Amino acid sequence: MNKYPLWKNLVVLLVALFGLIYALPNLYPDDPALQITAKKAGEKTSQEPLDRAVQALEKAGIEVKRSGLLDDSALIRFNTIDDQINAKEVVQDTLHENYVVAMNLAPNTPGWLKELGAAPIKLGLDLRGGVHFLMEVDMEKATQTRLDNTLNGIRDRLREERIRYKQASREDSQIRLSFTKSVDIDAVRTILRSEFKEFLVQEEEADNQTTLMLSLSEQSAKDIKDYAISQNLTSLRNRVNELGVAEPVVQRQGADRIVIQLPGIQDTAEAKRIIGRAANLEFRLVDWENDPLTRRAPIGSEFLNMRGTGQPVLLKKDVIVTGDRVINANTGFDENGRPQVNIELDTVGGRRMLKQTSKHVKDSMAVVFIELEPEKRKVMEGGVEIEKIFTKETREVINVATIQSSLGSSFRITGLDSPAEAKELSLLLRAGALAAPMYFVEERTVGPSLGQQNIKAGLMSLVAGFSLVMLFMIAYYKLFGLIANTALLMNLLLLVAIMSIIPGATLSLPGMAGIVLTVGMAVDANVLIFARIKEEMANGVSPHAAINAGYDRAFLTILDANITTLLVGLVLFAFGSGPVKGFAVTLSIGILTSMFTAIVGTRAIVNLIYGGRALKKLSI
Repeated sequence: MNKYPLWKNLVVLLVALFGLIYALPNLYPDDPALQITAKKAGEKTSQEPLDRAVQALEKAGIEVKRSGLLDDSALIRFNTIDDQINAKEVVQDTLHENYVVAMNLAPNTPGWLKELGAAPIKLGLDLRGGVHFLMEVDMEKATQTRLDNTLNGIRDRLREERIRYKQASREDSQIRLSFTKSVDIDAVRTILRSEFKEFLVQEEEADNQTTLMLSLSEQSAKDIKDYAISQNLTSLRNRVNELGVAEPVVQRQGADRIVIQLPGIQDTAEAKRIIGRAANLEFRLVDWENDPLTRRAPIGSEFLNMRGTGQPVLLKKDVIVTGDRVINANTGFDENGRPQVNIELDTVGGRRMLKQTSKHVKDSMAVVFIELEPEKRKVMEGGVEIEKIFTKETREVINVATIQSSLGSSFRITGLDSPAEAKELSLLLRAGALAAPMYFVEERTVGPSLGQQNIKAGLMSLVAGFSLVMLFMIAYYKLFGLIANTALLMNLLLLVAIMSIIPGATLSLPGMAGIVLTVGMAVDANVLIFARIKEEMANGVSPHAAINAGYDRAFLTILDANITTLLVGLVLFAFGSGPVKGFAVTLSIGILTSMFTAIVGTRAIVNLIYGGRALKKLSI
């Protein structure tokens, strides 16, 4: 007799229930919506701007489905994508520059499904829409930053060797070092040749002094630009990962540009702020030797304002460590409950910090927050007024503390305005500082309307293939064909459910092609089993024995065929990229689910129908 024990039937039932529950959110499509977020990090959006936005939309004749406040932003939902697009300009004009108005897709998943961790399947840019950014790296700033860092390094080495210099400064793309005649220039040249090989050195003599002009070689300048692009690529990928965007595209385009595609995100404020923001830190000593009340900064020092109070702080220009040396950063709270960022430096940064703080115990050290952002200005060129983009640099002191003891690789930063600012700063530092600031050259929203057309086309192909397979199975295998079709539906539910819960899994057009292929492949296993059952019955075997033989003897053949296909899917996933990976994911998951439904699922149904009773024939 063919009969499953109770526990096996329960397993099949639970798996089917799992597939049904976690595939169900896909029946609740997202609403086109506008997200209103305050420009300043940590500032919450109140009811007042939301009410003004809704009233402006009503005057413009745009229907609002519903609106409400979220944790730190506001959301306005619409019935159609056209309403969403028309509403963005109206709301932006109403709220002006204090808020960022971003198009988004708001989820509609019922609360009880959310509590179970169920969510709709994530769609790629070609299906769901999203944002496309083209960003350009400021190569001139990258070169200047490298020259400034090198200049600090040269100053440190000259001090260590007790070589006095009259001037050490950067002039455009060169470094100028001036010495009196009494200085051993050969010793300086030896240091430069051994530790700063990327520079070409020219010597000038005038006014009883020797001047060395350091300029980057052509290859070194190219290496700096390549490093700027590669470092920014790494930082952007880390930042996008921190945002939790599924299947993003971050890749280089040309000599100085980077393309970013974020599926499912429609120009949201958080994405643009985190991606486009160039933030860094500098740790510098407070100039306690000079009186800041004179308001005159001596050579080697400068005034910077304290955040919040605007009080000037006199700092040494020499930088101990920059944020480039940060390898980990996370948020926490100090003993007074105020937000802080816990910093961990790499080996080089830790050594520099230890060396400087050991010399300056009981002195004060400041943490300088640097923000670089693009700024459009109109300039005259050739008698014509044109708009150019310049880099605006903002420097603020966020913390001044007394060095109580030598600091190493781990310490903390306090003096931040809010937990949100601490979280954002730690994210930027953890993701890696940008080697050079970037600005948005192109910003394009890929609307979900095109994605809807792709989804409809993909669903039509899926329904057509599914229907033809089901009709063939019923016509050829009768009741057993109907059982196979039930397992096929269960397989599709499981595939969608697993794709919905896997972190980072995204469905794209190639992924839909993988699902259609899986539907055809899933029924192959049942064809092998049913053909074996018919063959056994033709040889005079009893119906129950034929069922046993069909499932047992076809199992190894099905396993071999599916394992080889699964290996191909894994290879495609490991070595492919983009669309190829999307196809490989659905194909691999589909193979695993189809093996379960075709072998275990159909056997459970067959046992429920035919098990436990005498049989003379089968409807096959």
